[in-house]
Amino acid sequence: MVEVNNIKGVVLMALGFFSFAICDTLAKLLTEEFNALQVVWMRMLGLFLGVCVLIAIKGLKTLHTPKPRLQIVRGVMAAGSGTLFICAINFVPLADAIAVSFVAPFIVTVFGALILKEPVGIRRWAAVCTGFLGMLVVIRPGLGIFHPAIFLVLIAATLFAVRQLVSRWLSGVDPVSTTVAYTAIVAFLIVSVFQPFVWMTPDNNRALLLAFAMASTAAVGEVLIIKALDVAQSVALAPIHYTLIIWGTLFGFSVFGDLPDMWTLLGCGVIVVSGLYTTYREFVIAKARSL
Repeated sequence: MVEVNNIKGVVLMALGFFSFAICDTLAKLLTEEFNALQVVWMRMLGLFLGVCVLIAIKGLKTLHTPKPRLQIVRGVMAAGSGTLFICAINFVPLADAIAVSFVAPFIVTVFGALILKEPVGIRRWAAVCTGFLGMLVVIRPGLGIFHPAIFLVLIAATLFAVRQLVSRWLSGVDPVSTTVAYTAIVAFLIVSVFQPFVWMTPDNNRALLLAFAMASTAAVGEVLIIKALDVAQSVALAPIHYTLIIWGTLFGFSVFGDLPDMWTLLGCGVIVVSGLYTTYREFVIAKARSL
């Protein structure tokens, strides 16, 4: 039963990250015309409208939760991570931004040890440190060849890691529809506050089409990932995050002509290997506890 659920979760997670890769590509295109905060608002609009329809059909019971504070925190994390990432990709190549975002699983490990007091052995700490070194290879601080906006991705990854932890806490407590509803409403309201200061009305069909497609893929990706976390073990899903570099490289090159250099690929490889080792250790520990 667990195996079947894990397979289903892996498929859902892979499709979710593919949707997010398309969404990020469209967002980068839109930042060429609009302020990043407006692009984030457009991205969240589709999910918000979908939630409004859901509440109209099922009623306010959709918002009933025994963990309202956690739900609100997740929405705040979604608004923050989305805004910072889109601000960053306005200045840095998509593949570079995605590579740095891969530190999120390591941040989850660190938070688990420091906040949740989870046991973390020397080998997992070594993997975390190695992954951090891989990130430094991608960023290459001090060499004058990186854009400071890449640090926005690092902060976004931290917020995304918190969001993932909250998703795990909420799985089994609230249905997917409730988590999606809170995330959409909270994130949308936060970003809406800034719109009077940055708004620029789209004046062509291309912009409207891109905005619609971005909002749709963001909504689909959000639902798929929440559902994946709800039906499968996190240790089985963690490696799927790394499929983003495939799509980020492909879309970055085909749409923007950006191709990662040797150092970015090397650093990304170090991060991926370290992340896979961390996942392997999680699997070994989970298996030992089940015996």
